[in-house]
This record gives sequence, structure tokens and C-alpha cells, in this order.
Amino acid sequence: MTDLCWTPSAEKVAAARVTAFMHNLKPLAGELEGYEALWRWSIEQPEAFWRAVWDFAGVIGEPGKCILKRDPQQGMLGAHWFPDAQLNFAENLLRPSANADALVFWGEDRVQRRLSRKELHSEVAQLAAALRKLGVVAGDRVAVWLPNMPEAIIAMLAVASIGAIFTSASPDFGVQGALDRFGQVTPKVLIGVDGYFYNSKTIDVLGKLGEVASQLHTVEKVIVVSYVSEASSYDAIPKATGWREFVAPFTKADTIDFADLPFDHPLYILYSSGTTGVPKCIVHGAGGTLLQHLKEHQLHGDIREGDRLFYFTTCGWMMWNWLASGLASGATLLLYDGNPFVGEGRVLFDYAQAERMTHFGTSAKYIDALAKSGLVPRERFDLFALRAIFSTGSPLSAEGFDFVYRSIKPEVQLSSISGGTDIVSCFVLGSPILPVRRGEIQCRGLGMAVDVFDDNGKPLRGEKGELVCTQPFPSMPLGFWNDADGAKYRAAYFERFPGVWCHGDFCEITEHGGLVIHGRSDATLNPGGVRIGTAEIYRQVERLSEVMESLVIAQTWPPGSLGDVRIVLFVRLREGTVLTEELVKRIKSTIRENTTPRHVPAKILAVPDMPRTKSGKLVEIAVRNVIHGEPVKNLEALLNPEALAHFGNRTELAGD
Repeated sequence: MTDLCWTPSAEKVAAARVTAFMHNLKPLAGELEGYEALWRWSIEQPEAFWRAVWDFAGVIGEPGKCILKRDPQQGMLGAHWFPDAQLNFAENLLRPSANADALVFWGEDRVQRRLSRKELHSEVAQLAAALRKLGVVAGDRVAVWLPNMPEAIIAMLAVASIGAIFTSASPDFGVQGALDRFGQVTPKVLIGVDGYFYNSKTIDVLGKLGEVASQLHTVEKVIVVSYVSEASSYDAIPKATGWREFVAPFTKADTIDFADLPFDHPLYILYSSGTTGVPKCIVHGAGGTLLQHLKEHQLHGDIREGDRLFYFTTCGWMMWNWLASGLASGATLLLYDGNPFVGEGRVLFDYAQAERMTHFGTSAKYIDALAKSGLVPRERFDLFALRAIFSTGSPLSAEGFDFVYRSIKPEVQLSSISGGTDIVSCFVLGSPILPVRRGEIQCRGLGMAVDVFDDNGKPLRGEKGELVCTQPFPSMPLGFWNDADGAKYRAAYFERFPGVWCHGDFCEITEHGGLVIHGRSDATLNPGGVRIGTAEIYRQVERLSEVMESLVIAQTWPPGSLGDVRIVLFVRLREGTVLTEELVKRIKSTIRENTTPRHVPAKILAVPDMPRTKSGKLVEIAVRNVIHGEPVKNLEALLNPEALAHFGNRTELAGD
């Protein structure tokens, strides 16, 4: 099978937004021959590049004359972008558009709603006026505990219009999980929901909302969205009122007083996964988030006015923030909340067909699960409008690429993208003017000086190492909340290679200039001192139809020693399948034949479920801790902490 999955036609290249961008750059950069030349120019001339992005995307605001102010003694940490600029994030997302729909919402197969651009503007105006009357001012925190529904977007825009700081989590978090996040940032307002739908069931969360509200002592008002019932009572929740009651005095508000704010004014507080302790509170600025998302949407995703952008996400994952910014490019946001496999796995493709979805975003795990389900979307759905598929959350296997092109749509740009909550954006992603190669991320992000280092801080090509970024970029965090001297921030990203951002991904740059990510650096395996990325093993194991998903860890061996490790593989099998000796042999031979003998697990064990974060990522480190009898520091960060019980006290893992 050829490694080339898709090549853009000459017509697609000519019509791409990034091609128009390069044409605009001719007076500055001359004739740039292709993507690699553009990327190289963008990191050699970062000030010219980011100002060009501002102008091309039509950012509403005043950029000022200075683009980048540096403090050489602080390296990347001493960079300040657009230090004289003034803008408002919400104003840029609420700009007028000929596209009638702003938001379309499906709550599984039970709720459907639609808001026009005009209606969205009106809803934001009402909530912003109500929040101002309550006393919310720039810098206050507003915490949102909602499903991925229109009220979450409305709340974010209203909060940002004032210059307050928006922070969110999804209502499937437990009480302690919500408090671990919101409790650190002392919000003035909490916006919650009465419940949500999942797998055709109604989940009531008013009791949890009351517990959270009663322990957030800085909260002056709790605003409750009625989603699963119009007859809910909020009497048991302190300081609570319904959303409609809260905005009722301001229903005639039709203008928004957008606060004029500096480029680095705080916009979002996002949270690390929190699987190794209390989550880090990562503060992101308005200007950097806006500029980075405009670049990624328009130049990498080819999103333009009239497009219809979908990402399967919750309000507890950074992809929700990424999705929301699509409004700034004139796209309609297609919101979904619930189980993506209701209706025999059809629901998201029913949605894509009904709403003429142009960009379908999801996780690699969803694509893997869809492939195992037997559904062939291209045979059952009209996906004529679909131009791009985005995948993130974990590395997408080569077989995942095969499935997309074989079973979803052959003529589509498959963009495997990777970045994180840390930068609320991507380091590596796709390009509409580059071919898609099997198992590879297409390119490094424009303006992102991404490289791969060995352990001594030297660049690598064609070999595995640490993903780094060697130059500053606008969406670097402003810092961590409650980290006044920046010590925690510096320790998180800049200690491994002083002055260089080390992201914690184990990856390689290919001969084509693409990238392959082999897993998280802190989860790499080191049998015999050889580094092996977990994704290398997952790719092989999950090719087998009997295996639904897998999780691999390194176990200290012999137990209690300070010496070597052995690889232990856990598999969740298709219903009705048993882990026989024959299946174990096939798993091992598949790994050996397609990797190396060092990749072959010493032990393979079956489990009924795998622990994962709220955004669906498997938690290898938590399993590794359980295997070694060490505590898992923050069970509240897990979607299904009970799954960890399947890994502890396994006699098969005891010493001889």
C-alpha cells in the first residue's frame, strides 16, 4: 500500500486560503515556492509573519507599531507580542457575517436548536448586560459547568466582552473534580446546568451543582440553565437563579459594550488533566489565542465564511475553545453533546449529512472505535460537503488513515493535529496544499519553530526524540494561576532544555517534513534502555479485530529493583472474545513482525475497561502507579476511576 493517501488538486491549491495568504506576502517575502518555504519564512521573520496574519484575517482592533518586544535575558519567557495592541476577543467572534447560522446544536437525538448570527448577538448582549449589573468587571472569573451547548458559547462571549476571565468544565466531572479546578481560581459567578443526556439517559446534576456552589465561597450568583427539564427547582442551591430569570430585565439590550483590552489580557483559564495531582491552572491571553486560532483555522484548516465546523468535544477540553473561535472566520459552529455512538453509531454522520458539515473534528480513539464498529459512513451518508477531517487527542494510527480514506471519504484532507491545553492550539497539524501521507501529521505549524531534540539538546531527523519549540509564539500561556514568581510555569516547560519549550511528546520528523508522534514522553517504555513510544505498540495491537483498545506500561522488573523494566500490555477485547493462548501468540507475532523483538510485551492481560480522562485519553501513568502499588493522586480527573480496580493486585504481575 502506498504511503500517499491524498493529494490536493491544482484547483484546490489555487483556491486555498493559504495560497491567497502567500500571494499577499509577495511584497514582503517574494515568491514563496510551497509550504516549506512559507514555514521557513514564518520562523525567520516572525514579526512580519504574525502581523501579516493579523491583517489577512481582518482582526478587529489596533495592532500598534511594535509586534514583538523581547527581553534577551529571559529567552522565550521574555517575549511580549503586540505590546501596544488593543482588541476584544468577543468582538472578533461576533463580527457581522453573511452566514445566517451562528450555532447549530444537537443533544444526542433528543434536542435540536439553531441560533442565527443576529440571535447570538442578542443573547450575548443580554447576558453581558446582566453580568455587568451584577458587578462583574475585567479580571473577574466566571466559571461555567455546562454541556457543549449554545449557552456555553453565549456565556464565553459575554464574559470576554467585559474582559472577565472564562473558565469551564463539563458536568460529568464529580464534585471534587469541579472544586479542584474552580476552587483554585475563586470565581465570582458560577453558571451550571440541571442535567444532561448521555447514551439516551437523563443525568440529573442539580445535587452536584448545589454541593459545588456551597463550597465556592467567592461565588455571588449561581445561574442555572434548564436543559433536561423546564420545571427544575433551584431552591436548594445557594444564590441560584435560572438563566432566563437572570437575563429577563435586559431582554431589550441589543448592543454590546466591548471592553478595549491589551493583547495579553487574560481570556481563559484552562486546566491540565490533573491525573498526577491537582490540575495546573493555565492562563491564556485574548490576543494570542485569537491570532493563533485564526491562523490554524484559515491557513491550515482552510476554514472560511460559510463553512460549517464541527468538533466532538466537551467544555472540559481545549478543543471546545478551539472550536468556538471558528466564529471569527465566519463559520457556523455545529455543537454536539452526548454519546457519539447513539443510534447505532449513526448520529454524528446523520448530523454531518443534515447540516452539510464541511469540517469534521474528532479524536483518534473515536476513529479507531468507528473502524471496529463495522459502520461504513460513505455507503450510508451523503458527505458531499465534507472537505476536512481533524483528529487529535492521541496519535492516529496508519490504519486509522486507511479507514478514513476507505470508509468515510477518499477526497478529504485528513489533518492529524497535536498541541495541547498548554498552548490552547497546535504545534503540528495539516495543510490544504500538502499531500496526506499514511500515519504522518502533515507539517509543523506556521510561525512555530518546532524541532525534535535528542537528550543532549541536539536536533534529530529521522530519529525519535523530544518535541520542542525554540522560538516564542503568541499563544504561549501568560502563566499559571497562583504562580506569582513563575516557578511552576518555568519548571513545566523550560527546565529540560533551558530557554526552549519542551512539550513532552516523543516524536520524529520524517523525510517529507511531516511528523509522527509515538506517545507522551513520560509514558515511554525503556526495556533494556531502549526508548519505545506507546503508540508504536498500540498501532500494531489494535490492527487485530478482536482488540477494541489497548494500554501498555513498563513494570519494574524484578519487582522492587532499581534495574530494568518489562513491557506489560492490557487489552480490552470485543464482546464475546476470550484472551486465548492462540490470540496472545498472534498479538506478539504482529508486534514482533512489524516493530522489533524489544517491543513484544512480556505479559498480555485482558481487562473489561480502561481508565480514561474526561476527554477520553487513556491514563497510562495512573495504571503504572497502580501496578507498582503507588497512589493515584487525583481520581476525580478520571471519567471512570473504577476501571483502575482491574489492574491492581494481579497475580500474573507478581514476582517469581
